[in-house]
Amino acid sequence: MVESFFVFVPIGSVLALIFAFYQAKKVLSFPQGSDLMIKISTAIREGANAYLRRQYTGVGLFFAFMFVVLGIMAFMGFLTPFVPFAFITGGFFSGLSGFIGMKIATAANARTAQASSESLNRGLRVAFSAGSVMGFTVIGLGLLDLSIWFFLLKYVFYAHLAGDGASQINAIASAMLTFGMGASSMALFARVGGGIFTKAADVGADLVGKVEAGIPEDDPRNPAVIADNVGDNVGDVAGMGADLYESYVGSIVATIALAVSAGYNFGGAAVPMMLAAVGTLASIIGSFFVRCGEKTDQRVLLGALRRGTYISSALIIIAAFPVIYFALDCAQYPERMGVYAAVISGLFAGVLIGFFTEYFTSDTYKPTQELSASSLTGAATIIIGGISLGMLSTLLPVVIVGVSVLVSFFASGGGVEFSRGLYGVGISAVGMLSTLGITLATDAYGPVADNAGGIAEMSRLPAEVRERTDALDSLGNTTAATGKGFAIGSAALTALALIVAYIDEIKLKAPDFLFDLSIVNPPVLIGLFMGTMLPFLFSAMTMRAVGRAAQKIVHEVRRQFREISGLMEGTADADYAACVDICTRGAQKEMIAPALMGIASPIVIGLILGVNGVAGMLAGATTSGFVLAIMMANAGGAWDNAKKYIESGVHGGKGSDPHKAAVVGDTVGDPFKDTSGPSINILIKLLSMVSIVFAGIILKFSIF
Repeated sequence: MVESFFVFVPIGSVLALIFAFYQAKKVLSFPQGSDLMIKISTAIREGANAYLRRQYTGVGLFFAFMFVVLGIMAFMGFLTPFVPFAFITGGFFSGLSGFIGMKIATAANARTAQASSESLNRGLRVAFSAGSVMGFTVIGLGLLDLSIWFFLLKYVFYAHLAGDGASQINAIASAMLTFGMGASSMALFARVGGGIFTKAADVGADLVGKVEAGIPEDDPRNPAVIADNVGDNVGDVAGMGADLYESYVGSIVATIALAVSAGYNFGGAAVPMMLAAVGTLASIIGSFFVRCGEKTDQRVLLGALRRGTYISSALIIIAAFPVIYFALDCAQYPERMGVYAAVISGLFAGVLIGFFTEYFTSDTYKPTQELSASSLTGAATIIIGGISLGMLSTLLPVVIVGVSVLVSFFASGGGVEFSRGLYGVGISAVGMLSTLGITLATDAYGPVADNAGGIAEMSRLPAEVRERTDALDSLGNTTAATGKGFAIGSAALTALALIVAYIDEIKLKAPDFLFDLSIVNPPVLIGLFMGTMLPFLFSAMTMRAVGRAAQKIVHEVRRQFREISGLMEGTADADYAACVDICTRGAQKEMIAPALMGIASPIVIGLILGVNGVAGMLAGATTSGFVLAIMMANAGGAWDNAKKYIESGVHGGKGSDPHKAAVVGDTVGDPFKDTSGPSINILIKLLSMVSIVFAGIILKFSIF
């Protein structure tokens, strides 16, 4: 009977994709505005498409190489024959999620600007509908990929193991973990490459346009303005879509892998997949409750988005009870009902992390308002204030995740059976991401609103339109930070589950191997230090990449201001394509080293330090990466909104010295929040995925 529950997973996939299609049709039904607005939107769309074509071509070569490597490993007996194909499908669907989200975002930007000229609520609805396409495409394709592989492995490739549920789930989970590696690899390339593009353009446009030339944001005289708007789509939409696809499927697959050791077999594997399926319906219902009036007050707008998220969470709390009761046969084993508490724990942890992220990054609250006031004494003090705010903001998320882990572990029976407690921790990550459809919709809508503001400025729409789009954009900064908080929090829980899956994989391949994970075991201690260092090394590489690319944009914008006669007077056009090309070439070149470092590190460390050293590395990377990612994402979000708070008229408003100082702070925060910070959560899961896939190689060839 339990096995019949899996049919709800493809049903959830179909529902999500149908709703995404419905929302896309709805967005495309809105008018695009004037010919000039259409022209600007077309330029942004063409730039984004050109970038993704080049990115996917380069990434395609990497996937072809990895397919051959994994194929050789399968031929040598280290992996099952399905692993190379699972790796490819994981990367394909991850990239496809981002691509579809970007296509609708670039189609929605002018429509959002035009809708905002009619009313604030109409603008919110268009932008949120565009974000919904991204959100429901991610969960729809994620559940589709999971469904295809689960049913193929269970009923075709591993049907001969049907008499032994534990053996079959073990084999299925081992193969499915590999498409998580494919999704993580694609997400890392997309996040890093897109992040480098968008922040190089943003930093260059702000430093020369706002600070040096004193022209408004998104002014058409700025040569980097189109590249900046293109970057919003390739980084904050396409990159984010691939990122959260990876988070979503990773949490589910990791929990499936823990089901056997917990003794739940097919029932345990069904729970995370069914929670994801019912989460789809809950998110669809919640999305209909997102609407607002005409006040541009951030508390009102935040309330509109919160309403949808809270309703979806409440529906999950109700629906999770029968899912767990029947899937885990709680009528016969009532103690298993403790897993329900793990789901609620994950949901509440996600909501609380989102709230406190909002508190530290929104200009409606004291921390960001105080940060904006620090600009009165210059750029140095606002940078100091932003870094300290980011550091301070790590306290509560760490405590929340810690409490969630304890509640999930002990409520699920960890005090009696250790593996069941760890299964509960994995389930809490699934619970945190169960409302991803609407959570990602509130996140992805931000770049659409940002683009709409740019189009409104470049098209010289009335001032009240820009006021509305600025309000939506400021809200988008907060919701984007909240979305990153969700992704980072779930990454910590998922990474913990993946570490356990790695240990289980080693035991499966070498039943007689004895782990020594004592902190005084030299390989473990060295691995712990190496893992703690990796997120910092990765962040340094990605931030340096943004800096190098931004320098080229600064030089190019200065050159055009200097050499194009009539540009500053508005009688000549800027060469927008040159800046787009510089960002594209810079991002393609600079994304390679950080991504390869993330993939190669566990293999190299494993061959030197062995299985125990890899376990130490994974623990170190998870703990330091979680904290560093929160710090960078929140500091960057606070700097951005502190700037926007000044632009609303406080501390002298636009063009004042405090405003220029805030712009400098914002440019420091750009790679924090949109390149390095959100990429770290992918890194810590990719390290685990690679370790699991290459466990056989490490066992056979490691020095220790």
